[in-house]
Amino acid sequence: MGSGTHKSQQPTHRLNVIGFFCPVPVAEAKKAFTTMAKGEVLELLADDPEVLHDLPMLIERSGHRLISIEESMGEYCFLVEVTS
Repeated sequence: MGSGTHKSQQPTHRLNVIGFFCPVPVAEAKKAFTTMAKGEVLELLADDPEVLHDLPMLIERSGHRLISIEESMGEYCFLVEVTS
């Protein structure tokens, strides 16, 4: 799974929510977005499969840009650019 690796988009912020289940990963991502400036990139690491549904919905509602989703051995890595 993945929408491609974008090496030009290096994360400026990292959030590791491995071991936490929804709604924690989404709530923590939402909190992180409020502290970030336009153009900054959040790397979110999670292992709850629910984030594959819930985080993209949050990103779409908040107007940010999902750069990529990578999966490796049950762990998901999201890169999200803050657009506002």
